[in-house]
Amino acid sequence: MERMRRPTARTVASLLVVGGSALFVLSQLEPRLLLRSTTPSGGDMGAHVWGPAYLRDHLLPQGRVTGWTPDWYAGFPYLTFYFPLPSLLIVLADAVLPYGVAFKLVSVSGLVSLPVAAWAFGRLAGLRDPGPACLAVATVPFLFDRGFTIYGGNIASTLAGEFSFSIGLSLALVFLGVLARGLHPEGRFEGRHKALAASLLALTLLSHILPTLFAVVGAVLFTALRPSVRRFRHSLTVGLVGALLTAFWVLPAIVGVPYANDMGWEKTTSYLSNLFPANLYWLVALAGAGAMASVMFRLRVGVFLSVMAVVAALAFRWAPDGRLWNARFLPFWLLTLYLLAGVGVAELGRGLGRWLGVDNHRSERTGVLLTPVVALAATVLFVATPLRVLPAWAQRETGDRSFIPDWVRWNYSGYEAKASYGEYRDVVATMGRVGADVGCGRAFWEYEPELDRLGTPMALMLLPYWTNGCIGSMEGLYFESSATTPYHFLVQAELSKNPSRPQRDLPYRSLDVNQGVEHLQLLGVRYYMALTPEAKEQARQHPDLRLVGSSGPWDVRYDDGVKQRTWEVYEVAGSEVVAPLDHEPVVMDGLDEGGRTWQDAAVAWFQDPARLDVPLAADGPKQWPRIESSAAEVPRRPTDRAEVSGIRTDDDRISFDVDRPGTPVLVKASHFPNWQASGARGPWRVTPNLMVVVPTTSHVELRYGTTRVESAGWALSLLGLVIVVVLGARGSVGRGRREDEPGAEPGDDAPLTQLDEPLVAPDPEPVSVGAGQEERGASRGGGQGLRAGTTGRAQ
Repeated sequence: MERMRRPTARTVASLLVVGGSALFVLSQLEPRLLLRSTTPSGGDMGAHVWGPAYLRDHLLPQGRVTGWTPDWYAGFPYLTFYFPLPSLLIVLADAVLPYGVAFKLVSVSGLVSLPVAAWAFGRLAGLRDPGPACLAVATVPFLFDRGFTIYGGNIASTLAGEFSFSIGLSLALVFLGVLARGLHPEGRFEGRHKALAASLLALTLLSHILPTLFAVVGAVLFTALRPSVRRFRHSLTVGLVGALLTAFWVLPAIVGVPYANDMGWEKTTSYLSNLFPANLYWLVALAGAGAMASVMFRLRVGVFLSVMAVVAALAFRWAPDGRLWNARFLPFWLLTLYLLAGVGVAELGRGLGRWLGVDNHRSERTGVLLTPVVALAATVLFVATPLRVLPAWAQRETGDRSFIPDWVRWNYSGYEAKASYGEYRDVVATMGRVGADVGCGRAFWEYEPELDRLGTPMALMLLPYWTNGCIGSMEGLYFESSATTPYHFLVQAELSKNPSRPQRDLPYRSLDVNQGVEHLQLLGVRYYMALTPEAKEQARQHPDLRLVGSSGPWDVRYDDGVKQRTWEVYEVAGSEVVAPLDHEPVVMDGLDEGGRTWQDAAVAWFQDPARLDVPLAADGPKQWPRIESSAAEVPRRPTDRAEVSGIRTDDDRISFDVDRPGTPVLVKASHFPNWQASGARGPWRVTPNLMVVVPTTSHVELRYGTTRVESAGWALSLLGLVIVVVLGARGSVGRGRREDEPGAEPGDDAPLTQLDEPLVAPDPEPVSVGAGQEERGASRGGGQGLRAGTTGRAQ
């Protein structure tokens, strides 16, 4: 019986370096806090907590991955415009772990796996040793980079809530490695490589769109570096199958884009300072050395990374204003620089080993063995110094201190560990009691930056999470996912002394409770939670506001000292979710039903109190009046006002009764094309982003249904899954043809390890045979022992 081959010293060193890189990252993420059953807080992460729980408790039991939720923005399509895979992973982990622990572990998974993903990318793509291990080490300073905090990929961005991005980034690197290996002309297990690569591409897209762009551009480049018909067919198959696998999510998202919100992100124009930060000149130098070495020695992985860096820089510089913020390309620029620096260090170590030794071959092998180990030690010292985690004897006193440890503790200690947890718990409990005593409904809370003291300024977005959906929050995450978002922030400016005003190009007002209450009534908001003395003073004088609860006083530190704040909860009269209309809606001709043109017209209408009683519609019955979208005056045609009763709401249903069928009725829930009515015509979209139906019977029900596009998407995804199974079952479909065979392409039987063959090959190395161990040319191509001209198997 053949004895198992013992791992070589190089393999052991690589595994230790890669594992050490991942373990160092994990150690700085406070494992003791990750395993503590608390509710994550901090930045967007503290509000992301709501999403996977809603998926688990409401959508998946209905057999849906995406669907409607009434919890934020007067309702919005959850996971239609955001990425479902991280939430699904959290739900899966929650089956065996407490929810908070499951959430935390998934949120850090992309960070901890990035060194392993970079190593796998280098190994699979054929980068010669010690390159793959050095790529793993190079991701560590990238992860701890503090030059950006929200763009994505690093620890700071992940703590801000961009954990979907970091998961997608790791998947993208592994995808590129698998694709590169499948593109190799040896052609072994080509079917399985296609299936695996397509699956990884699909998982990347279901994690985040931006790493997917990185992966797709990389796939095109890898294919183009050595163009051939076979390679083109391979990549095209992978891309098409990956697209099929994600069709269930992608197709509805594409069709629904006109009903999403455009935040109008402002393009970053400080190009040189962002591309070449003063504190990273060393990185640019090392990356430049890696790029030059890649060209000199024809290292395809290094050339690939060099071109990808240029593409990322050009995308940052030339991306137009639009939904995609150009600053989001910076992580790819920096990551490719760090990886190129890893290539440079690897080649430097290899060269130093040859130069310093007497026996070139043994010295080179020593350099290959030690380079990643030394690189990891130097990197840990470099990264750990500002983290202040080195032993006292090794810690150097510098003025540089990283904010990452404090941010990790803030997020993963959870809401429960905050000094203000008593206030937060009491405010939530107060709203729960109000919901039980007065009735469930949407709440609008006054914003101020000092809400961060609760765990994040977004802490009250979790009102539906804590109250089992009884109390909704008008504000939520996923600003782009709801076309109601602009109107929420316009009202926030009217009902907050210190509003956030995050969306550009909106005509914000200052504190004006009278106007704000009129908008709350229009949007069907039942409760107003006033916080500042100025807002409470105006609220107490409003005839349509009734005080129904309070919480406090609580001591809070503001910029000008410690003050007390008390929450006052008011019920808003006339805020029923369904209401009769006094005037028929007016249809705007020549206007798109969605997109920016609709928003501009709706915002102008929303901000004019004299126009609010006549809603503008995207479409409707022929008898409704029609105007051009630019018309200054609208006809006012009175209705035979109906009486509405028996209003009932659920996750994805709204039902009610009317005494006068045929009269239009306003449904104060966000519009989306999936809404379908029974017992009524419609629904039609009306300003600002609500719905109108015309009842045909006394009982009406609206249901968030499934569209033909969604059904087609699931059918295509099922087809993609079948193709993946077929491709995987095909296994080895060929080993390539010899160059002297008809139709063979040059180099088609070059072994995988020769992907990064240098221009000048070293002399053959001696064969060392030990107990069950054999090495042949171990310094080539990742130590596989394959020589040019062989069949790709050890001889």
